[in-house]
Amino acid sequence: MIDDIKDNGGDVTIQKAFQKALGSNGDAVYQKVIKNNPQFGASTTRLQQIYVHLDNHMSRGAWCCGGGDGNTWFGDTDFNVAKWVRGLEFMADHSKKWANMISIGLRNELRKPDNAGSSLAYNWPTWYDQVIPAANAVNKANPNILIFLSGLDYDTPEDLGNGKKFQLGDFAYKNKLVLELHNYQNDITNCGSMESGLWNNGFRATWPTAINKMPVVLTEFGFNQADNSYTKTYATCIKKLMPQWQTGWTVWVISGSYYIRSGTQDFEETWGLVNHDWSAWRNNDAINQLKAMVDETLKSVT
Repeated sequence: MIDDIKDNGGDVTIQKAFQKALGSNGDAVYQKVIKNNPQFGASTTRLQQIYVHLDNHMSRGAWCCGGGDGNTWFGDTDFNVAKWVRGLEFMADHSKKWANMISIGLRNELRKPDNAGSSLAYNWPTWYDQVIPAANAVNKANPNILIFLSGLDYDTPEDLGNGKKFQLGDFAYKNKLVLELHNYQNDITNCGSMESGLWNNGFRATWPTAINKMPVVLTEFGFNQADNSYTKTYATCIKKLMPQWQTGWTVWVISGSYYIRSGTQDFEETWGLVNHDWSAWRNNDAINQLKAMVDETLKSVT
């Protein structure tokens, strides 16, 4: 997409994006979108009036993520570090004119390669050596946006250190740094064990006496919306912890289907908050619980 924008000298239209992604079926799907969204047109490049968080996932477009996808770790088969920083820097600068641009995630779910795709050690010193220059480049390009730092092991731990000193006070833009975690422990039966893990793996940075006191956001959690998963320990535990820790969160995922996923067009997403054609909630009971979680989280920080 960055190359498309650079080659065109501006944003790519929605119509052209559909054509490129879906091939011969692109125009047919685009017409369905136009039918249900008459505010879109041939010249539309984006829908405004929503907050934007840019999240860098894959250097080569594909479904994310896995240990053998070539995008796992710095220097992996498709993870060219120089191009990664170039892309982050470009998007940070490109988005400066967006009034609703608020943050950027440097890399989604860093993980250990299944095979030796990278010559760089999988540890926190390597993380520090690669992530901090990228964060510096982003802040230089756009000093107004928040920068989300993800951890190792698919964003499950955020234990900064291990031979590298991470001192928040070293950064002139320290008030722009945010830690992010993901959690998908859907099979847990004890909330206390998950609470302890989340706290020790990152949320302790929110504690008033933390050495590096920083905001921490649970940027991914979710569960099957097509059954009663919302009643199980995982969902109810998350609902309890987020207001308790007065922290932000984002649920995965809203989309009830995909134009294309892993080569399959019109792919069903049973974890989606909305149904297949996005016309209604997939599970009203689960949504009512989510709405209560929103209310409780907002009350905890006001």
